[in-house]
Amino acid sequence: MRNDSTQKRGVARFFDVLMHEFRALMLLNALFLVCVLPSVVIFAIGLFGYISEIALVLSLVVAFPAGGCLAAYLFCITRMLRDEPGYAWDDFKRKFKENYKQAALPGILCAAFLYAQIYLWGPFLFGGEGVDVVWLIPGGVFLLIFGMVAPYFFLQVAYIDLKTKQLLINSILLSFAKAPRSIIGAVLGGGIWIAFVLLLPESLIMTPLLLLIGFSVSFLINMMWVWPTIDKQFSIDETLRNRRTLEQ
Repeated sequence: MRNDSTQKRGVARFFDVLMHEFRALMLLNALFLVCVLPSVVIFAIGLFGYISEIALVLSLVVAFPAGGCLAAYLFCITRMLRDEPGYAWDDFKRKFKENYKQAALPGILCAAFLYAQIYLWGPFLFGGEGVDVVWLIPGGVFLLIFGMVAPYFFLQVAYIDLKTKQLLINSILLSFAKAPRSIIGAVLGGGIWIAFVLLLPESLIMTPLLLLIGFSVSFLINMMWVWPTIDKQFSIDETLRNRRTLEQ
């Protein structure tokens, strides 16, 4: 445990975690890619018209690990923010096994939503014809709401033993009760991906770096805004500290 890390906040805290946990963040990024790439590749095959209907359905079927993977990912990121000692692989594997069943359907639904967003925004971003801009406004609003609510949901899956319906209700209430933090977390967390898409094709040169650690950077930024709300609401860090004290 680093004694100085608890004194750092904001940007300094971000770079502190990034520097000290860089290898673990790369490992988590690779594990996330292993979980989601099969679905993304099959979706891309369908998107370009090859056995499209079958490919699109299959892309959702093989997205079943995504939810458990995301819950485990966010758990490991917040462990770093709590400065709690641990091993990324062991923590990820344990949390994935604990939560993949509960998170499977939400993960599939998230994949379906994001794929629908690609269908919506693709023609507009890449110069297609017949784009109805009117649909982009509600599409953008729903994308922002998704970015606000989803981190709360999967973070709760990792830490709190509740039914999925109650986790969803909690996530909606918390994300809107703390709307400024939720919006900033969603926008900043997704900022590098938004910039990557808007700057295509020039941004393709950054693809190797994004595949190396891009998701970890996004989730780390997002959790810096979301985690304090979850921790304050459910006293997670205090509960875990008390539990460790009793076990000693």
